Amino acid sequence: MAKSCKGLAMELVKCLSESDCVKVENRPYRECAKEKSPKISSECVGLRETYFNCKRGQVDMRARIRGNKGY
Repeated sequence: MAKSCKGLAMELVKCLSESDCVKVENRPYRECAKEKSPKISSECVGLRETYFNCKRGQVDMRARIRGNKGY
């Protein structure tokens, strides 16, 4: 994993570990990350989207040359 997205990944795992999906239902992180908003908090959904955009930016050659967009 690239260093630029590692911090986001760790924050996402921390957020998911505090959600009811992992705590109460004892489901794996990967399964909970795919859930829609009612199961996980809006903060986790935002982190998931940001992490996805970070990973996509590493694969997209145009973004690699130009750099990540400022959001």
